[in-house]
Amino acid sequence: MKHGSEKETGMVGDGYCERSLAGRTALVTGAGAGLGRAYALALARRGAAVVVNDIDAAGAAETARLVESAGGRAETAVFDVRDGAAAEAAVAAAGPVGILINNAGIDEGKKTEEIDEASFDRMLDIHLLGCFLCGKAAIPGMKALGGGAIVNVSSINGMIADDTDPHYNAAKAGIIGLTKAWAKELAPWGIRVNALAPGHVRTPATTLRGAERMRMVSETRIPFGRYAEPEEIAEAAVFLASDESAFVTGQVLSPNGGEAIVGI
Repeated sequence: MKHGSEKETGMVGDGYCERSLAGRTALVTGAGAGLGRAYALALARRGAAVVVNDIDAAGAAETARLVESAGGRAETAVFDVRDGAAAEAAVAAAGPVGILINNAGIDEGKKTEEIDEASFDRMLDIHLLGCFLCGKAAIPGMKALGGGAIVNVSSINGMIADDTDPHYNAAKAGIIGLTKAWAKELAPWGIRVNALAPGHVRTPATTLRGAERMRMVSETRIPFGRYAEPEEIAEAAVFLASDESAFVTGQVLSPNGGEAIVGI
């Protein structure tokens, strides 16, 4: 993908923004809908050229269309994040990837007795193995660039856990461990690695679970009394991807409306 100057400014979407990510290519996994789409759009607003990954070709194409209709640049890369060779091919086709948002994931809403070995393996493979393989594919190019930013999307459930999906909780906690290990390993090459651990976010998936559950969670668990909007979480991801967080690595940023405040 071709890029502009690092100092380029302009209009993307609804308002003026400094294109602090101009000249950089960002790969966002699981960007065909929900939070992944919000990350892609937010990065594009800062001027990054975005590679939109998803296993759903139609969803990826729609995200790319939204990026381009807002004045940004995007292309799609349809592959399963559990396929390391496919991840390497996508990174090679995009050119050096300076920003990686490891977002691809699933959840199931299951209790322990409902989870068989195949389900457990699938959950960890998509979240944790996929995160590792996409990072492994992008890291050599980041070293060649002289730096880069990896944002691994964990969850508040990787920090304080929930009463369902223990395999999801375990996978998200594993992502935090991988983030800290990579941060130490890759710092000599100027590669920053941080985890984003969102709380409850209003997405199509959470809306499908019902207004009553959203009301209950908002009233009993979130001091702000509401779910986050995807755009609010996306701005946190952009911060971790940008030079505004140049001295931040190995950290877990959890925009959760106060849900994880110790003692409440």
